Amino acid sequence: MFITREADYGIRTVRALSSGQKMNITAICEQESVPRQFAYKILKELSKAGIVSIIRGVNGGYILKADPAELTLYDIISVVDQDLFLNKCLEPEYDCERDKDLSPCKVHRELSRIQNILEEELKRTPVSELI
Repeated sequence: MFITREADYGIRTVRALSSGQKMNITAICEQESVPRQFAYKILKELSKAGIVSIIRGVNGGYILKADPAELTLYDIISVVDQDLFLNKCLEPEYDCERDKDLSPCKVHRELSRIQNILEEELKRTPVSELI
């Protein structure tokens, strides 16, 4: 679960919308220093997930549908980044060439333990704590 730049921008985008007010893309990008090309893609993904509503038209914009007190960092990151693994070896289809006699190997077990802690912390942190 390497937290990518897109995940960071996703969190910032949701933070901008957490006031509950409709915002246009320019205001979101300026407030949170999110590049416009990332913002469009991220907002589309957040909309598909039901986190954000897109309001079309001349006076359109974006509005947060989810409650910031209930929406967690994990919720946002899992929408923006599909691969939530610290290391490729944690992916289910990965075939480790090392330590074939151990399944999974010690490195895998330790990375898995760390990833579980990280996921739990991200699930514990609501967006409202970042406002």
